[in-house]
Amino acid sequence: MEMEEFLAHLNRGGTVEGGSEVHQLMHQLSQEALQVTTELNTKYQPPEQVRELMSQLTGNPVDSSFAMFPPFYTDCGKNMEIGKNVFINSGCRFQDQGGITIGDGALIGHNTVLATLNHDENPNNRGTMHPAPIRIGENVWLGANVTVLPGVTIGDGSIIAAGSVVTKDVPANVTAGGVPAKIMKTIETDET
Repeated sequence: MEMEEFLAHLNRGGTVEGGSEVHQLMHQLSQEALQVTTELNTKYQPPEQVRELMSQLTGNPVDSSFAMFPPFYTDCGKNMEIGKNVFINSGCRFQDQGGITIGDGALIGHNTVLATLNHDENPNNRGTMHPAPIRIGENVWLGANVTVLPGVTIGDGSIIAAGSVVTKDVPANVTAGGVPAKIMKTIETDET
């Protein structure tokens, strides 16, 4: 299976059955991601090298404005789109098989988890996985220890409070927090 076909399958929400061709490629990519993240995480890397390793990990160049403090972990790496002026703080874990898009100017706090896969609810099919994308809008700020679950979109300009678990879409320009995250207030902008 070629990478383009693999990503197309995941991005249309195609099921991943244990032992299938898709699952085997997913496992192979996870091993490649482990190699790159081990290099990224086990010694000091200057900012230019961090960007180079992230470009290698994602298979696409990250912008020169991108910044990250390792360590960083991902299961795949090949289904991420990272905008300009994005900052990812230390200890983040991205499960990107279902697709992760991070908009320009987003700030990702310490120990954030972005999880794009669910296992099947049926215990007899628990090895089957269901991907769903996560979309983080422009100028979003995710506080420390935030978890975002599969299929969630966070609108431009929103803030997610530290320690929150985001289970549903969050509209633009709000602060949301809690477990599960709920809208706490609207953010005043120049347009409002």
